[in-house]
Amino acid sequence: MSKERARRRAERLAVAERERRVRARRVARRQRRRALVRRLTPRLPNRRTGRLARRSRGERAAIAVVSLALLAVIWLLVPSLALRLALTALLVLGLPAFVVIALGRRT
Repeated sequence: MSKERARRRAERLAVAERERRVRARRVARRQRRRALVRRLTPRLPNRRTGRLARRSRGERAAIAVVSLALLAVIWLLVPSLALRLALTALLVLGLPAFVVIALGRRT
């Protein structure tokens, strides 16, 4: 009886070892393939430099949309040209400060 159990255990261990080796070969092959693809794939340089690089694409889009909407409101609803120009200048000068305060990374 114990010889039979030992033989079965040896068979199970042999099958498990074979499966482990097959799995290890597959993993190694997959890693080599990924490394090759990584080496051969051209990398684009990170072009996000400067002040706007700190903002995500969505934040930059929101800043642009809000700015354009405010400019449209100013130029459509304000009757005086001098007041339009003054409010536009105020928007252009105040927008960076507002962005830093509203979208600041520090919490």
